[in-house]
Amino acid sequence: GAVGTGGGLYKQLWQQASSILMTTLITGAASFIGAAVCEQLLARGEQMVGIDNLNPYYDPALKQARLQRLEALAAASPGRWQFHQLDIADGAAMAELFAAVRPLRVIHLAAQAGVRYSLENPAAYVQSNLVGMGHVLEGNRNLPFQELQPGDVEATAADTTALEAWVGFRPATPLAEGVERFATWYCTYVGSAVSTL
Repeated sequence: GAVGTGGGLYKQLWQQASSILMTTLITGAASFIGAAVCEQLLARGEQMVGIDNLNPYYDPALKQARLQRLEALAAASPGRWQFHQLDIADGAAMAELFAAVRPLRVIHLAAQAGVRYSLENPAAYVQSNLVGMGHVLEGNRNLPFQELQPGDVEATAADTTALEAWVGFRPATPLAEGVERFATWYCTYVGSAVSTL
């Protein structure tokens, strides 16, 4: 009897234990994709910390509505959800966050969107997408059993026609492949695990 039900019981106990023991850090938590990921993790009973800088590139009211929905969903499971307004480009704040949270999984979805915007305001784009990603990688570096998942940055699809006209060449490596190569190299270099979406 007990042996026959052990598989289901073991699975249930493992899911409960891993949801209690594993905190997931999600960057870009108020974004369309980030909020959907948070919803799914909450539905699975996982513990998470979400961060987002809530910049006005997309309507802040939409981001606030997503966060309110997440708060309502999390009300059924107190202590499973925390949100912090934080910019991944703020190295000191990111270091403090990683030290306090010590996540066992990082899902990196924060990025400054907009290829055209990157041409109009390259500094904002560099700060978020390069400096910010560097802070996420560095925060991930010293934590045990890390699995970095650079999602939205890697999944970004861009029409590079305007870039080609402006700088005179078209990038030969697809963005997803380039980000994956960089993340894999970096995590190998610092001895951290990486998986890509």
